[in-house]
Amino acid sequence: MIATIAFYLFAFFTIAPAVAVIFARNPVHSVLWLILAFFNAAGLMLLLGAEFIAMLVVIVYVGAVAVLFLFVVMMLDIDFSQLRSGFTRNLPFGIIVALVLLAEVIVAISASRAGPVISGQVIPAAKQPNIVALGQLLYSRYLYPFEIAGLILLVAMIGAIVLTHRQRRDTRPQNISKQVRRRPEDATKNVNPGVGEGMKL
Repeated sequence: MIATIAFYLFAFFTIAPAVAVIFARNPVHSVLWLILAFFNAAGLMLLLGAEFIAMLVVIVYVGAVAVLFLFVVMMLDIDFSQLRSGFTRNLPFGIIVALVLLAEVIVAISASRAGPVISGQVIPAAKQPNIVALGQLLYSRYLYPFEIAGLILLVAMIGAIVLTHRQRRDTRPQNISKQVRRRPEDATKNVNPGVGEGMKL
């Protein structure tokens, strides 16, 4: 019974924040809704007995991808003074979200081993942990797709570096050697203009 309640709880709080990500007008709020959806998706994985996938969702997606999205959004031209002014107004809603997350964590811990109840089938106990089985399957049967995926990511990273460091004519690049060779007398110039003459550039 508790597994069914936990499933519908996590499913609802995964779909609702996903919809809120689309319809939120503030990009920062969209990223925060996305983090909430990731947490609940991890709860669903925990109910299915895939604790390794659940931790990957929390560590990789919440800890890296969503935080990266948040940093990118914060670099945009957003009026943060308006966001700070609404902090006290949105504080009760934030407390409610925190309490909901705490309740979901408690439910997930209590229903983490009740996954077979959802499907009505009894799953036999695994002879080895999920991480060991996943590693053996990944590096044996799916070794070539795994290596190809890593190669594609490497090519994408190299392409991004090449596109970023290309020679652009619309900007003035920094000449380090010229700056180092510059003498102090060339850097500054002392002038004593007369009264009412001003500076000549």
